[in-house]
Amino acid sequence: MTSRSLTRTLALAAIVTTTLLTSVPGATAAGRPGPLPPGPLLQRDADAITALGVTGAQARRTTADGRSLVATSGVAEVTTGRAVSPDGHFRVASVTKTFVATVVLQLVGEGRVSLDDPVERWLPGVVSGNGNDGRAITVRQLLQHTGGLHDDYPDYTSAEDFQQHRYDSYTPEQTVARAMAHRPDFRPGERWQYGNTGYVLLGMIVERVTGRPWHTEVGERITGPLGLSHTFRPGASPALPQPHARSYQRFGPGEPLVDVTEQVGQGTNGEAGLVSTTADLNRFFSALLGGELLKPAQLREMKRTVKVGNEFGQLMPRARDGLGLFSRPLSCGGRYWGHEGGDAGWVTAAAVTADGRRGVTVSLSGVVADSDSDVLRVEQAIGKLVDDALCRP
Repeated sequence: MTSRSLTRTLALAAIVTTTLLTSVPGATAAGRPGPLPPGPLLQRDADAITALGVTGAQARRTTADGRSLVATSGVAEVTTGRAVSPDGHFRVASVTKTFVATVVLQLVGEGRVSLDDPVERWLPGVVSGNGNDGRAITVRQLLQHTGGLHDDYPDYTSAEDFQQHRYDSYTPEQTVARAMAHRPDFRPGERWQYGNTGYVLLGMIVERVTGRPWHTEVGERITGPLGLSHTFRPGASPALPQPHARSYQRFGPGEPLVDVTEQVGQGTNGEAGLVSTTADLNRFFSALLGGELLKPAQLREMKRTVKVGNEFGQLMPRARDGLGLFSRPLSCGGRYWGHEGGDAGWVTAAAVTADGRRGVTVSLSGVVADSDSDVLRVEQAIGKLVDDALCRP
């Protein structure tokens, strides 16, 4: 496997290796206990990530009594050395999938959708051609990355290409049509392979069932009731709310860094597309695993897992995939649940204990990803931070 294939797996952008280490206390969330000092372990783990070449990192650990410990490291802007905000906004990329999966499972709990429904029932004729068959792929298989559909996303090939296409946007239909130009990667149910096309289709199914876009349903069903006021879909807007770090990308070895913060993003249709904060993501995953968002039967279905394979087996050892939710073992026993994502220099990992009482989210504003070993070292450092945060009393 090439370094390029591993790098693109999580969309880890190659950026600056020199960092300035800082620690900034978090702000108090309205109606919730204020943050505690980060503690030496959380700060040390955050610093270990930036020492690998990550420009900036913010990590928030939520304790069983609802308090937050926040650590920041690195810089939010390489030209000024501006400190990383503990409450910075970022593109969560594929963590969006857990929100979409939650909406789908709520619809299942309401009897409006079945996990065994074929895609064809809701989107007739959409998955067809070149061996693709919506009659043979179920909603469950879309949720669990076992449908076999191919991904075909535009990719910036150079700084000039980025500048020309940074504001391009794609409809769900356009994204799916690109995938349908290829044969499936495998027969439905034959194996597991992480992909994005399936979640674009799930977003389309949500709209077909409810009459409203997936992100509207996320707002009505999840972010609104939970008070996640910093979680939203910016759509075609290339800007992020303040505060936020800037993200950078190097389009070739030895080439200069390019500030890629302002762009529409290549995925905004359910496979990705949300902006959030560490506080909001901790609250979401805590509510999800704590049983606030799904009925017991649907939460059990979400936690029915299959083994994760291919390159993800290297990046996430002993990981298993449920329905929009991954699990990995903890060194102190049991497993944690969550999701990771990466886009345009942003890398996010959100995790929570099985009872939802302890959670942690770490957001990175970019990493060096010039080789497989670079990617693996960063992923291992993220894993250590998560394990330490959830295993600590």
